[in-house]
Amino acid sequence: MKLTQDEIHLWLAFPNEIQESELLSAYEKQMSREEVAQQKRFRFPKHRHQYLITRALVRTTLSRYTHISPHHLRFSKNKYGRPEIVAKEGMPSLRFNLSHTNDLIVCGVILKQDIGIDVEHKERNGATIDIANRFFSKTEVKDLYAIPEKERRDRFFDYWTLKESYIKARGMGLSLPLEQFTFHISENKPLQISFEPELHDDPEQWQFWLLKPTSHHKIAISVCRKANKPYQLITRKVVPLVGEEAFFCSVINQS
Repeated sequence: MKLTQDEIHLWLAFPNEIQESELLSAYEKQMSREEVAQQKRFRFPKHRHQYLITRALVRTTLSRYTHISPHHLRFSKNKYGRPEIVAKEGMPSLRFNLSHTNDLIVCGVILKQDIGIDVEHKERNGATIDIANRFFSKTEVKDLYAIPEKERRDRFFDYWTLKESYIKARGMGLSLPLEQFTFHISENKPLQISFEPELHDDPEQWQFWLLKPTSHHKIAISVCRKANKPYQLITRKVVPLVGEEAFFCSVINQS
């Protein structure tokens, strides 16, 4: 699998569609001892299954770019917990990010640059407008209450996925205060972001996508591009070790 400097490859796996026992057994053999132990910590079979498919997706996907077998790939984490590939001589400078929610796992792959991915199911428990009141910027909250109430929850998930993808791209998790950066969403304008001075960031360095892969899911992507040339997004649906196909994600907005 080849990846050019101006491409982002987005891989989508639907765990509910992947149930064949021999295939799941093959996935288990690819995991490290630490991953096997982590999978066993999940209380419910659904979550153990999702974790298995997640590890299969990231290992088989990155194997195709690095020419290293899935089982032999090694990962490390930065001090905030973001995973990275342990590089070997001759390996391309790959960066990746993972996200999962109910019935969808997403892996984004890019060369060199920082990338953040978030996927959310719009019916997830605990996701309410109260979160925006507590953690979003004043401008974002004002926008939420300016639109009709029936549209508010949908817009909330626009903001939530975008903000999650940005903090993941920065690699610092929730140590970045959510109220110190603002996404500006408009039907007639490209996505934009602005920052409080404390974040020391430049809006011109970032490119964003807000996607709708299914009627229940939203995906946000944040990329620090470090150049004026925009990235091309390529989306594929995959069953690890079986096959892949082109997959259309409706673009809600992008920058």
